[in-house]
Amino acid sequence: MGNSTYSIAVLGLGYVGLPLAVEFSKFYPVVGFDINRKRVGELRQGNDFTLEVEEGLLKQVTLANVAQNNENGLYCSYDTADIAGCNVYIITVPTPVDRNNRPDLTPLYKASETVGKVLKKGDYVIYESTVYPGVTEDECVPVLEKISGLKFNVDFFCGYSPERINPGDKLHTVSKIRKITSGSTPETADVVDALYGSIITAGTFKAASIRVAEAAKVIENSQRDINIAFVNELAKIFNKLGIDTHDVLEAAATKWNFLAFKPGLVGGHCIGVDPYYLAQKAQEVGYHPEIILAGRRLNDGMGSYIANEVVKLMIKRDIPVKSANALVLGITFKENCTDVRNTKVVDIIMELKSYGINVTVYDPWAKAEEVAHEYGIEIVTELPDDQQYDTVILAVAHRNFLDTDWRKWTKEGGVIYDVKGCMESGVATARL
Repeated sequence: MGNSTYSIAVLGLGYVGLPLAVEFSKFYPVVGFDINRKRVGELRQGNDFTLEVEEGLLKQVTLANVAQNNENGLYCSYDTADIAGCNVYIITVPTPVDRNNRPDLTPLYKASETVGKVLKKGDYVIYESTVYPGVTEDECVPVLEKISGLKFNVDFFCGYSPERINPGDKLHTVSKIRKITSGSTPETADVVDALYGSIITAGTFKAASIRVAEAAKVIENSQRDINIAFVNELAKIFNKLGIDTHDVLEAAATKWNFLAFKPGLVGGHCIGVDPYYLAQKAQEVGYHPEIILAGRRLNDGMGSYIANEVVKLMIKRDIPVKSANALVLGITFKENCTDVRNTKVVDIIMELKSYGINVTVYDPWAKAEEVAHEYGIEIVTELPDDQQYDTVILAVAHRNFLDTDWRKWTKEGGVIYDVKGCMESGVATARL
């Protein structure tokens, strides 16, 4: 029999929710809920397109009857009725920004409405989605109260434990990353901390309040964003000075307290998005954040910068730009994962196309239909060794690419541009 104290529902079975649900299912009965019926169907068959959970493990913990007999395991569903018997609801839906970079809380509101329909006295609702300070109690709790008719901190209680998933990272998995926890009352904080403590081998840290936990999460990614923006700016400066940025960083890293960041594209659902959440809240209370938004502007412009640098190199080599053929290696937002959300490789592609360049995108990790749906870009997942292009750009450092010689795809005298700085100095035409 399973743990009789808690029956857990995890709402949102993506890169964050699924690994969390699987980890909890080793110790508790868990219902994984997602509105995407196709996704649920795939998971019931033991297939995870995100590749965050091993197929064997997913099939091992997935049980068709876990919701009925309280056995430890994971039952995936798109039916709200299947989560009605749970007493802990963990919300892991995405928190994107709109086209104007303003926080879009729609997924959070809808998930809160779903929970509100089944919420009972004594239940706990824990949010993991990245937000600005105050969202849980000021935005989500009122939805829970309105839909359920229950009173916050009297009938039900809330916690916040920000996700720290790193897509594609098989070393820093859920249980091996220290977890921040918090609760709406001291007693709730203890419950939430103990619950996560039962599955997180790396330990937990109980924050002073939900707002503190929310703030801690959003500055984690904002800090990384700013640091990468700094080295991106250095890359632009050193490029004009004719100095290899990576050589400079390697030398500087010999100092014990130098922070080792590399220049590159900053996309994805966290680092490229979260600073806007903090900036939005700062502006609401009358403060205009300068460093945060400056870092965002610089990082958001790196795609077009890289494309323009490639075009300059083509011109220097007397390669006709219009109707030239370019190969872009990778379109996911980072290496060795399938996630294409908010990928900045798209900016490189679109800028190259604006010059009349024919662009082929090769990525064996990405799903072609997803890329076509999200960005209107056709990609190839296989590429013949004898196919050659005027320029080749390494945009994502998939291990597939690192294990091959890119020069085989480049015409003699063509341009090889290494965005990720993976090739030795002198092998590529240029490194960012």
